[in-house]
Amino acid sequence: MSKRSKITETSEPTEVDMATRLPANWRYEATVAEIEATIEQIERGELPLSEVFDQFSSAVEQLRQCEGFLNRQQQQVDLLIETLLDEPTE
Repeated sequence: MSKRSKITETSEPTEVDMATRLPANWRYEATVAEIEATIEQIERGELPLSEVFDQFSSAVEQLRQCEGFLNRQQQQVDLLIETLLDEPTE
């Protein structure tokens, strides 16, 4: 096991990690679609001002979830690449 994966496994979750915990049924594509729909509603002026702020706040949280998801996926890809590079060649 590489040093990098040991650090990841034993380190405490950061504030960002805690804020971006995802429900079991969470899906990146569905969340992006929800964000896009919210933006369209706001741009078309379909929402009362009070709801605009609520929807905007929700979209920001969803964007944080997406960012956390993408960061974790990038870390996994980096680890896989590192593992491949560490394997002896024949």
